Amino acid sequence: MPEPAFAPIGHLETPWPTPAACPRNGRQPVPLPECRAVVDQAWRDGLAGLEGFSHLILLYWLNQAPPPQLQFTPPFDNQPRGVFATRAPFRPNPIGLSVVRFLGFAAPGVLRVHNLDCVDGTPLLDIKPYLASTDAEPEATMGWLAPHRTARA
Repeated sequence: MPEPAFAPIGHLETPWPTPAACPRNGRQPVPLPECRAVVDQAWRDGLAGLEGFSHLILLYWLNQAPPPQLQFTPPFDNQPRGVFATRAPFRPNPIGLSVVRFLGFAAPGVLRVHNLDCVDGTPLLDIKPYLASTDAEPEATMGWLAPHRTARA
């Protein structure tokens, strides 16, 4: 099977210059800072029809993530967990995913969003509309994270 190849469609603009400065999740800090998803000119026609969506799914490449680590102890837990049971950035393929609130366009190809938690300049891979009828799972459980409801790893 050929290796997957990704080409960014743009980049993300956030207030955080380093991974250490990023919040643990995109719902912090409060008040939420406005961030931007900047789509390169070549891909801007693909934004047609986004108006009216309240939320989007952004996929991005965590280009400053540390090397993969298959097990680690999360900062708010006391036992090792597998990276696939967390949202930690040190993954074999450091792909980030955020459900963001879409606030509209700041300019052609520039999306105003809330709820990002990545470094300024992070490469943007894809944008998908969030569909509550498909993407929300009200019966979902949180496994080992259930006792840590406000934490995200």
